[in-house]
Order: sequence, then C-alpha cells, then structure tokens
Amino acid sequence: MGAGRRDGEAGNAALELVLLAPIVLALIGLVIAAGRTSLAQGSVQAAARDAARQASIARTPQQALLAAATSAQAELSREGLSCSPVPAVRVNVTGFGAPLGQPASVSATVTCQVPLSDLVLPGIPGSRKLRARFSSPLDPYRGR
Repeated sequence: MGAGRRDGEAGNAALELVLLAPIVLALIGLVIAAGRTSLAQGSVQAAARDAARQASIARTPQQALLAAATSAQAELSREGLSCSPVPAVRVNVTGFGAPLGQPASVSATVTCQVPLSDLVLPGIPGSRKLRARFSSPLDPYRGR
C-alpha cells in the first residue's frame, strides 16, 4: 500500500479535474467578459465627455452638432471600439438659446452597439448597447 493513498481513490483526481475544469474556465471567461465590457463602457463615457466638451466650445448649434459627432467618433476610434454600424451621438443644444449672462449647458449622449464577439470571444453572436451622457457648461458671457 502506498503512503497516504487508498486503492479505491486512484482515479478520483482525474475525474474531479474533468468535472471542475469547465466550470473554472467558464468563471474566468465571465470575469474577462465583465472586464472588457467595463473598459468599453469607459470608452463610451470618454466619447460622450469629449463630444459635450467640443459642443460647448462651438459658436453655433450646427457647429456644436458637427463637432460633437466628429469628436465622439474620433475618441471611439482611438480606443479601438467598433460600434455596429456607427455610434449614435445626440446633442442637446437648447442651451445656445439662453440669454446672455444666464447659465446654460450642452449635453451629449453617445450610444454604441458593440458586438459580443468584440467583448467576449470571437464568434459569439449578439451585441450589447452601451450608452453614456455628459453635460458641459456654456460660457454665459460669450456671444452665441
């Protein structure tokens, strides 16, 4: 008889490994997917922040809309996040109508439909919608 080993338990370690390995791998996969989703959400938040900031320094509402969309797309590209088909950038420019001297702001909402194959594993079908909103103040005394 071997030291500390019984004959009836000879194959139990291999059986336990076969049963537990898929569970452990699935848990690791979920942790990785959650981390990548969190990073993607951070990228969308950065795009919304940049879009609102660029819109807030524009002189007209039309320039604000264009600057916000361009800025959001550039930030998402820098972060390597591909939105399917393109990111939706909505900008609230009603603050441009506020009278001079009154506080006003502009806000941008960026929505990005990210394929799960980019977040989890290649080949996984489906997508996840990520959305972020950010506001930026307008200078109350500049010409609008």
